[in-house]
Amino acid sequence: MNTEEKTRIRTSFAAQTMMATFEARVIDIQRGSVSIEAPISPGARQQQGFGHAGLTFSIGDSAAGYAALTTLPLHQEVVTAEIKINLLAPARGEKLIAIGKVVKPGKRLCVVTAEVFAVEQGVQKLIALLQGTMVPVEA
Repeated sequence: MNTEEKTRIRTSFAAQTMMATFEARVIDIQRGSVSIEAPISPGARQQQGFGHAGLTFSIGDSAAGYAALTTLPLHQEVVTAEIKINLLAPARGEKLIAIGKVVKPGKRLCVVTAEVFAVEQGVQKLIALLQGTMVPVEA
């Protein structure tokens, strides 16, 4: 990917105020794959002290969506048409890492997945799987 393509992803991500609220950041951009991490901060926990599923879902959705965007022309954006999540384990640890990937790119629909890992004392554990469909739209 060239610098302009990566800048587009970073600029779009920076405009997402919800990601800023979660202190999330893009940590890797490749064609067909984007990784995002976010701390499991006190404001993003559920009643038992684990990272909230809303945090898990949000960064997984964003990682999957930006993965789809890496396959599209610069004049397009994406929106989520549908996405589902399977929560596999509690989000224990210091941070979450979501790795979004494109399963099938397309001009009308992009099928995507994301894996979300909790990181506790340097050890990653898979805690969620997402699968969905992104729709390319004009920017």
